[in-house]
Amino acid sequence: VQLQASGGGLVQSGGSLRLSCAASGSIFSINTMRWYRQAPGKQRELVARITSGGITNYADSVKGRFTISRDNAKNTVYLQMNSLKPEDTAVYYCNAPDVVVETPAPRQFQFWGQGTQVTVSS
Repeated sequence: VQLQASGGGLVQSGGSLRLSCAASGSIFSINTMRWYRQAPGKQRELVARITSGGITNYADSVKGRFTISRDNAKNTVYLQMNSLKPEDTAVYYCNAPDVVVETPAPRQFQFWGQGTQVTVSS
């Protein structure tokens, strides 16, 4: 199973970006999907999460600006980021903590994507 993140880039303050993370492989099910970020010199922090049923939670710092969504049929999670600020600059990672893998018998694993850089200029 792999998580492939994409969509990062350089944007001016106030701009928008949309991140995507697609899970591929012998997946039976994925419950929660998350986005984390890590800025230089700081700890990795949880930005947003979404369950398979669509329940969402956000860090206070991004509420009202970021929207997490998912396409269960495609095993893909998205992060729409609006009104971006320089303090949003970080490497963004997708995470799936409870992936049930099909082979050889169903088992649950956690997977991380490779990270995508988001840079917001002032």
